[in-house]
Amino acid sequence: MTQNSLILFAAAAFLMALTPGPNMMYLLSRSLCQGRRAGVMSWFGVVLGFTVHMCSAALGLSALFLAVPMGYEVLRFAGAVYLGWLAWQTLRPGARSPFEPTPMAAESDRRLFVMGVMTSILNPKVAIFYLSVLPQFIVPGRGSVLGQSLVFGMTQVLIGATVNLLVALCAAQIAVWFARNRFWLSVQRYVMGFVLGALALRLLVQPRHSA
Repeated sequence: MTQNSLILFAAAAFLMALTPGPNMMYLLSRSLCQGRRAGVMSWFGVVLGFTVHMCSAALGLSALFLAVPMGYEVLRFAGAVYLGWLAWQTLRPGARSPFEPTPMAAESDRRLFVMGVMTSILNPKVAIFYLSVLPQFIVPGRGSVLGQSLVFGMTQVLIGATVNLLVALCAAQIAVWFARNRFWLSVQRYVMGFVLGALALRLLVQPRHSA
């Protein structure tokens, strides 16, 4: 594992954490509808979901797809298609920004935690990231696949957890700012859409193990 690979992976994880997705929309809406405490309780569940994805990858999924070239290529193509679909959903006419929250009913702390876990585990963006982006950075010749998977996985968990915590804690300020600056809602959508499209293109054209 090289320092450049870790930095590149961290940058990809950061960009993915900033893109619209179920976790961000859920935490933002929950915090606005029920307060910061509800947002933080939901965030704990989201982080646990990240950890489930990471452990699944570290315990064999990455090694499996690296060992089966055709399976790896099919998954990489599927990941690129999904990222392209996310880009279209973000850029299409009439699309909503994730910073326009959805009303939600109040729930107990336990329910908030469980809903956060399920939202994160069932989040296709996180699954695709672990199954199609992560394997590109794992090179068996550079050491233990399990060790590399854990290091990269923990990097993603840390970055994703930090970004999502800031969303949960600053939901009100984010919503108020965007409500006063509607133009930037469109800017945010277009920037995220183009970032997703660029990631999809990179996933298609990057040679295997180029990282």
